[in-house]
Amino acid sequence: MDTRNNVAAVVVTYNRKAMLRGCLENLLNLKKMQCDIILIDNASTDGTQAEVQDLIDDGSILYYNTGENIGGAGGFRVGAEKAVQLGYKYVWLMDDDTYVKPLSLYYLMEADRRLGGHYGFLSGVAYWIDGSVCNMNRQRIGLHKKMQDYTSDEVPIIMATFVSFFIKAEVILQFGLPIKEFFIWSDDLEYSRRISRKLPCYAVPSSEVVHRMGSNQKVGIEHDAPDRLWRYRYMYRNEVVLYRREGLKGYLYLYARTAFHLLKVLFKAKDAKSEKLKVIRQSFKAGFRFHPQIEYVKLKEGNARHD
Repeated sequence: MDTRNNVAAVVVTYNRKAMLRGCLENLLNLKKMQCDIILIDNASTDGTQAEVQDLIDDGSILYYNTGENIGGAGGFRVGAEKAVQLGYKYVWLMDDDTYVKPLSLYYLMEADRRLGGHYGFLSGVAYWIDGSVCNMNRQRIGLHKKMQDYTSDEVPIIMATFVSFFIKAEVILQFGLPIKEFFIWSDDLEYSRRISRKLPCYAVPSSEVVHRMGSNQKVGIEHDAPDRLWRYRYMYRNEVVLYRREGLKGYLYLYARTAFHLLKVLFKAKDAKSEKLKVIRQSFKAGFRFHPQIEYVKLKEGNARHD
């Protein structure tokens, strides 16, 4: 597919072909402002490529298979770099269960115009299928304070998730790529905070998307199933990297939060209590030994048209 637009939507998928199809169809039906689509397939085994082969063949999407499951963090790292290498001016990151609305991109571009391009990233607001704001995607205006203002044109924030995350190629070139070693969880918070320390960043309430998660209820480790505990190893480890960069207040928050989670497991967990406590303690300690390097885009000659 030849690049036709200044914006590339980067969608990362793994074994959710039915959900993915709706995501892509919504992107292809944007109004007033269109984008090209780069699909990063984390080596799905459910027939994902066959599901989207018609879109590949007719040039509707650019398809890349990573060859192995490198997690959401790895997928977004690959997708962001490819978008910049291909010369796109703007990159719009989202999961495969993100369903944009017809004017989602238009309102992001309107915010870009109002701000004169002076921002680090923009973030659309994610709603669940029942119309309530998605709890896991609520932008943060402080380390642990979430956004409440959904009426302003732009709301200053410091952290956002990769569910309608809009960023300029020049910012990616300046700040580097998402950390692939995070694999899952907190890669987006780390990346957004890396940028917001230096540049003003905003949520754009008028730019709405639907995040079609199974539930809008937050489930912590104390209530989660034992077969999902491997995910929390990444979360508690990655959060050490995220918060230690905030200095003393980050360390205080990190220790307080970890202690609170240990107490929740002690008093609320119905099963696998000792295993859950072990996951938190071991992963927390592992975080202090975890020092991933930030990688930067390797530009190919003749591909930098985003300036």
